[in-house]
Amino acid sequence: MTNFTKFARRITIVLFVTQSLVSAGNIASATVNPIVGAQLGGSDYWTGVPTAVYLLGAAFAASAWGYIMDAIGRRKGLMLGLFVGVIGNAMIVLAIRAEDMLTLLVGMVLVGATNAAVVLARFAAGEVNPPEQRGGAISLVVWGGTFGAVFGPLLVGPTGAFVKEFGFNELAGPYLAALALFAAVSVIIFVGLRPDPRELGKQIAELHPSTAPTGQSRSMREIFRQPAALTAVSAMVLGQVVMVAIMVITSRHMNQHQHGLTDIAHVIQAHTIGMYAFSVISGRLSDKWGRGPVILAGAAMLLVACATAPLSPDVLPLAVSLFFLGLGWNFCFVGGSALLSDQLSPLERSRTQGTNDLMVGLASAAGSLGSGIVFAASSYTVITLAAGLISLIPLLMGLAWMRKHPARVLA
Repeated sequence: MTNFTKFARRITIVLFVTQSLVSAGNIASATVNPIVGAQLGGSDYWTGVPTAVYLLGAAFAASAWGYIMDAIGRRKGLMLGLFVGVIGNAMIVLAIRAEDMLTLLVGMVLVGATNAAVVLARFAAGEVNPPEQRGGAISLVVWGGTFGAVFGPLLVGPTGAFVKEFGFNELAGPYLAALALFAAVSVIIFVGLRPDPRELGKQIAELHPSTAPTGQSRSMREIFRQPAALTAVSAMVLGQVVMVAIMVITSRHMNQHQHGLTDIAHVIQAHTIGMYAFSVISGRLSDKWGRGPVILAGAAMLLVACATAPLSPDVLPLAVSLFFLGLGWNFCFVGGSALLSDQLSPLERSRTQGTNDLMVGLASAAGSLGSGIVFAASSYTVITLAAGLISLIPLLMGLAWMRKHPARVLA
């Protein structure tokens, strides 16, 4: 085993652990975000606001993290991001106790900023691996979310009961768990993320000069005008919109049908298992079959989820629908991330990937906020219909790109 291979494997494993623990905290808190919003806001119109603010924080921080990680490295950038999240979760716990909406929203912004930093870690895994292993490395990091999918919702009840013993609202429990997990991960990053992926990625790029554009760094407009980059970004952005719009409002939809936190957690658990558990498969398919077919499969699964979610408010049918919603998102996200990474030189990576995640965050924040407003004004069915129409866009764009560039589909 060469030093490059040894370092790449260790870095990928550390980033996998990072994604696992951070996602557990985020998914636990995401389960109760809509309920916290409705309680503190006093109306269903506030249902989607906390998640929307969280996503806006992630969106506006994403591009900044790209530049920060270029300047100080991936390791220091991730540690800084986790520190911000510890502060944010502490603010949310205090806000729930004081019933202070403003403090809650500020905390959500900070936690969103943390998530933006951690999500960029998938690209760090991609840059330290050769092109033929890039999809698999990215998917392994995303697969770390499986841990969060399984254990995140399981934290909701016990941590709620724990904080209730100390006089806190039970909804504060998941945020306290997230705070502890973020602190633990910062230590793991400090110890294990060596050498810095930024430096190793430059050496990998020198060994594989034909896999990315050469010459001067291109502008964002030049990059995103390329059909492959545009297809990749559309898959990630619109896949995120569809997933968030339905996921965010399902908790409140079930709450109105008299489901308790345990039932809601089970449905969210099924959804997040779909989001993360099959990442290794989607990554390998991306490397073997090509990025385009994986994106098409993801968009098709999103469409199926949108069609079936409103058919029944019972736990099992909703769990199945949201599982496919998560799986479709995963295929779009992994396939799109790998396709975008293929188009970038080392000088273009962080800022372009940060800009991509900015667009993902802005679009999904709009989806979250819009879903709450639409839900209060109409119904869950209307939200799923609108999301289904949106899921057609990456499906059609993927088909169009594959037809115009058949030689690159399996490359």
